[in-house]
Amino acid sequence: MDIAFRSQKPAAVEVQDLHVRLGGNPVLRGVNLRIEAGRMVALIGPNGSGKTTLLRCLLGLQKPDSGSVRLLQEGPPGPGILKRMGYVPQRLQLDPSFMLTVREFLAIRRPLTASWFWRPSRQIDALLHEAVGEMDVTRLLDRPVAGLSGGQLQRVLICSSLLNEPELLLLDEPTAGVDTPGEADFYELIAEVHRRRGLTVVLVSHDLSMVYRHASRVYALNGVICCEGAPEEVMNAESLRQAYGIHFTPYQHQHPHSHGSHGH
Repeated sequence: MDIAFRSQKPAAVEVQDLHVRLGGNPVLRGVNLRIEAGRMVALIGPNGSGKTTLLRCLLGLQKPDSGSVRLLQEGPPGPGILKRMGYVPQRLQLDPSFMLTVREFLAIRRPLTASWFWRPSRQIDALLHEAVGEMDVTRLLDRPVAGLSGGQLQRVLICSSLLNEPELLLLDEPTAGVDTPGEADFYELIAEVHRRRGLTVVLVSHDLSMVYRHASRVYALNGVICCEGAPEEVMNAESLRQAYGIHFTPYQHQHPHSHGSHGH
C-alpha cells in the first residue's frame, strides 16, 4: 500500500533516457530519474560520472543529444520554469575588484528590489529579511562579496537562490569552499531550509556521511543511474562498488539516524 501511495506523488524532476556526449565522449548514457516533489535527495558518484552535466541539463544549460527532461510537471527547462528554481554552483570565482556588498548583491537578485540603488538599506533589508535570517547572513550584509570566505560566500549564494521562493533547489557540492568543521552545520542548515519550506532539494555531494544523515533518497550516478533508494539501501558495499568501481571503500555508517522527518 505504501508503494502504491508513493507512486501517486507528483514528480518535481523526470528524466527519461538522457544521453549527452561532450567532446565526442559519452558522459550520460541513458539516465532515467524520477524525483518526487518535496523530497531532499542526494546525487552521488565519482568525479567525471556526469553529476554536474545532469544538473546543467536540468537548468537548460546543456542540450541533451537525446532523451527528455520534465520539471515541476510542466515541461523542459525554460524561462517560466527556471523562475521557480534555485541553483547554487559548486564554486563561484569572484574578481577581487567585484565591489558589491552582500546587501547589494542580494537586492539585485530579488525582482521587487530592482530599484535597490534608490532605496534606503532598511527597506531592502525588510524585503530580504526571511532568507537572510534563514541562512544567518545578517551580519555579512555590509561586507564586500569578494572579501567573503568560502563558507560565507556559499551561504550568501544559497540565500540568493532562496529569494524567489523556489519550488526546486539544485545544489552542486555546496560545501566545496567550506572548511571541514563547518560542513556539518552547513548541511544542517540546508536540511532546516528543506523542512521549513517543503521544497524539493537535489544535492550533489561527495560527503557520504552527510548524505546518509540528511537525504531521504539517494541516486548513485556513473554515466547511468547505477542504483537508487533510501540511504541505507544504496550506501552499502555492493551498490557503491557499482557506482564508484571496485576499489571504492564504502562509507561505514556508525550512528543510526531516522529519515522519517525528511521523507514526505
